[in-house]
Amino acid sequence: EVQLVESGGGLVQAGGSLRLSCAASGFAFDDYAIGWFRQVPGNKREGVSCITISDGGTHYADSVKGRFTISSDNAKSTVYLQMNNLKAEDTAVYYCAAIAHSVVVASTLCFSAPDYLYETRGQGTQVTVSS
Repeated sequence: EVQLVESGGGLVQAGGSLRLSCAASGFAFDDYAIGWFRQVPGNKREGVSCITISDGGTHYADSVKGRFTISSDNAKSTVYLQMNNLKAEDTAVYYCAAIAHSVVVASTLCFSAPDYLYETRGQGTQVTVSS
């Protein structure tokens, strides 16, 4: 079964940190890019960060550059999102999604790929930042 499972969300004060995990199973991890997205009810999804697993290429939204770091542990088929200096506007449901690397040849193209090209996504994890 193709599956992504997120964990690590929670409630944190502004300026604090959280690390999200996205554990993958059921597909060839190395052949994919994993994107982190966030969504607030009533708003469109927002791309946060993306990593192409085979070459480690990364991409970030301008709003999180310098604060968030994406990484992967290929042995564990897991992608992490380290979030530092969190702000109230980072509050959202965060989810990860997998797209074939052959579709997004570079991590910079992750955010523009339409939803239907993402083969699977996790259930999401809530991040709440109190000001």
